[in-house]
Formats: sequence, C-alpha cells, structure tokens
Amino acid sequence: MSPNRRFPNANLSLFPLGLGCMGMSGMYGHADEAESIATIHQAIDQGVTLIDTGDFYGMGHNELLIGRAIEGRRDKVQLSVKFGALRGPDGAWLGFDSRPVAVKNFLAYTLNRLKVDYIDIYRPARLDPKVPIEDTIGAIAKLVQAGYVRHIGLSEMGVDTIRRAHTVHPITDLQIEYSLMTRSPEVKIFPVLRELGIGVTAYGVLSRGLLGGSVPSHPKDYRGHLPRFSGDNFAKNTKLLEALRAIAADKGVTATQLAIAWVLAQSDTILPIPGCRTRAQLTEALGALSVDLSPGDLAELEAAVPHTEVAGTRYDSMGMRALDSER
Repeated sequence: MSPNRRFPNANLSLFPLGLGCMGMSGMYGHADEAESIATIHQAIDQGVTLIDTGDFYGMGHNELLIGRAIEGRRDKVQLSVKFGALRGPDGAWLGFDSRPVAVKNFLAYTLNRLKVDYIDIYRPARLDPKVPIEDTIGAIAKLVQAGYVRHIGLSEMGVDTIRRAHTVHPITDLQIEYSLMTRSPEVKIFPVLRELGIGVTAYGVLSRGLLGGSVPSHPKDYRGHLPRFSGDNFAKNTKLLEALRAIAADKGVTATQLAIAWVLAQSDTILPIPGCRTRAQLTEALGALSVDLSPGDLAELEAAVPHTEVAGTRYDSMGMRALDSER
C-alpha cells in the first residue's frame, strides 16, 4: 500500500488515490447514474477520501450526483471543487468568470447541489485573464473565514500566478495534468510547489485513457476532438504504448496500474485522481497501490514512453490557450 499523500500547507493526510468524477456526467459519452453512485460508494468503502468535481461538469449534474452519493457519508470524504467555467444550454464553453461576486455565487449553488455546508478544497478551474488572481483568492479567503471553504487550491496555473496567489492565502494544492505522457510541470512548476509547500492533485494520469488503451467510442466523447486521439497522432501514440503493455505483462499488472503507479512513485505530495465511471475501473485503479517500482523500473518506464515522442498537445488550440500553466 502506498503511503498517504501529504499537503503540507493544509496539514492534510489523504488516501493515496482520489476519485475524479467528470466522466460520470457525459464528457466521455453516456454514463449510468446508478453505476456512478455505486462507484462512489465503493471508493469510500475502500478508503478513498478525496472526491474531485467541477460545478460545470454536466452543468451541475456532477455535483447533484455526488450530493446523492455522499448523503450520510459526508464525514468520510474531502470534496475538491473547481469553479468558474461558463456553459451554454447547448453545452458550449463560453469563457470563464472569477470575479469575487461570481465566486460567491458559484459557491452558493455548489453547496446547494452537493447538499453540504462547506467545501474542503475550492479552486478556480482556470486563470481568468480579466481578473487579478489576488482578487479571486481574496474572495475565497473570505469564504474560508466564514466557514464555507476549508482550503484553497488552484488548477492549471503557472509559476507567477501560483506565487501571487500564495501571498494572499496559503495554497493547499495545484491540480494539473501529469502522467508518463505529460511531464511539463516537472520543469518549472513542481520546484516552486515544493518550495512553497503546495501539494499536487494530478489528473489525466492515463492521458485521458490513452495509457490504458481506452479509445473514444461515442459521438459525445469529447476526446475525439483532442489532438492526441486524432489521425496520425493517435496512430503514433498507440504505437508508443506497446512497450508499456509489454512491461506491464512482465510484472503481471495492467498498463493502467503501471501508469498510475508511476505517478504515485514521484512524490508523496502528489495525489493521482484517476477518472473512474465504473466499479471495475475503480478496482483496477486501486490495484496500482500494490505495484512497487524501483528506480530502475521508473527509468525503464520513462524510456518505454518518452514524453518527448508523444504526438499532439493535451487540449485543442482553444483549450491550450486557456492554460496559464503552459505559458
């Protein structure tokens, strides 16, 4: 069993895997609500503490779902919520709003949908270029003082923004994509997080399923529009994974478990939050906790899946422009 994850600024000790719930609200196509709730229940029963969502996942659907699932179990979980993305009735992405008045408004709806009195970690999902980060974090800090929020996090922010935010209120963690295929945070961002005592919640640990062999199979699966899943890029990336599968087979585990275990091995301040829509996916992900990797194993994996050879960016051009972490 991997040791618990530490977020030093919040004095939090968390089960080594969290549960990402975005896929339960249509982003990858149809998801069965009963199975989603059963998956959340199983996660809690297995000791998972951090449940991650966004108020814009399914335009509130994800929070309503989680609210039903955690009823009577609130004391067993920490809720991590992203806010700020604006959606249209057709599901379109309309921009981002992190004005202080909007922060209070978003939180009010989140508390109601989740049927809780407070959020454990509240974070803007992206940097709003129209609003100084100091104003946004200052607004959340007031909600901390009022008891509606316990800790403040960030998502996909760059070094300058992280430092500025941290001067207003201690930042608990940064949520950012990190995997064998996406290692850019290691260069500039992770050193600053270590310096400031900020933890990491790592999403996309399977590069949205690529590392586990999952492919878009539904017209509403938005991965079909992502560069790594498109055309020649997809063919190149799939070829790249053959070595990973061979290593996994030698170890008697799945490629999914090996990819998650690699993230777990990087630091005890990094908490992977794989997205699991079903109990079977959750069971497989939890199996990564039993995979021990030596320094030699880690080097072998990194050589098998060299991130410099990955074809395509992790979001489309519009999505990449919204990432302060990539500037």
